[in-house]
Amino acid sequence: MKLHVERGVSLKPYNSFGIDVLAAQFAEAHNDDQVRAAIAYAETQQLPLMLLGGGSNLLLTADVDALVLRMSGLGIRILSEDDQRVVVEAEAGEPWHPFVQWTLGQGLAGLENLSLIPGTVGAAPMQNIGAYGVEIKDLFVGLTALDRQTGEVREFNLQDCQFGYRDSLFKREAGRWIILRVRFALSRTAHLNLAYGPVKQRLSEEGIDKPTAQDVSRAICAIRSEKLPDPAVLGNAGSFFKNPVVGAEQVEHLRRLHADLVAYPQEDGQFKLAAGWLIERAGWKGFRDGDAGVHRLQALVLVNYGNASGKQLLALARRIQADIKQRFAIELEIEPNVV
Repeated sequence: MKLHVERGVSLKPYNSFGIDVLAAQFAEAHNDDQVRAAIAYAETQQLPLMLLGGGSNLLLTADVDALVLRMSGLGIRILSEDDQRVVVEAEAGEPWHPFVQWTLGQGLAGLENLSLIPGTVGAAPMQNIGAYGVEIKDLFVGLTALDRQTGEVREFNLQDCQFGYRDSLFKREAGRWIILRVRFALSRTAHLNLAYGPVKQRLSEEGIDKPTAQDVSRAICAIRSEKLPDPAVLGNAGSFFKNPVVGAEQVEHLRRLHADLVAYPQEDGQFKLAAGWLIERAGWKGFRDGDAGVHRLQALVLVNYGNASGKQLLALARRIQADIKQRFAIELEIEPNVV
């Protein structure tokens, strides 16, 4: 199938903030050959190549003078299985939540805590997506990626990816690797992670004392739907700031000033602070400036009420960062990729 390239394409349908900017040129890759064709085409046109997945972790602040390549390859397959362990591979363009639901429908547990996260399978390892006590790295087996520098296809194992909190080799070497497909090791026997209090509470309220993986998925979908706005209704990119990790001394100082500080101890002795708590305590929850705002139910989420530009949303984010630094001496890091 030949690569089809269009010029002057609006990216509004392709980013969850609904920012209306133009791509100089735009194409979709449904297979590896089209990915290679796009790389070659961009070189001949002397254009940068910008990859696009689900557009759910992206803030566009201006027109994009590049060939924007949307990864649209689809396909899910079981590579190996025994009585308990099943290795599943999905193409990069598979939407993440439907993929999770497919695994649960096959009787496979492991990804249930990552239900209803927007985006695609190929984008998931970029920032080691995580929620409710589970991260990609916990189920990850490997992935296949194309090296744009050499044109070679390389296989990555868990160690190769150098996963960290919302981080990976692919994020640190942005622009070099094109993830083509990803593999996960799932289980026929559920080993549920119910450490997150609201999940336990939701299951208890529903009278479920012996939950299945699907029960956990449904509970998490309900919790996320209540806390986070649907991008199809209200433009957003989910959590806009990372939860900052700080030392014990700083946590103790903050607790003397704020007894209800939300801080989670980490294995290395540091503490992860709830960025949403910091932003809400600073009074930003529900704030609105034109069509750029902070969600009224979740202070961690910046929203586009209709016609906000990427620059307006970024300006709001910078104001929040400056205020949190002044109030708490905490540096908030923006989670979405800003283009």
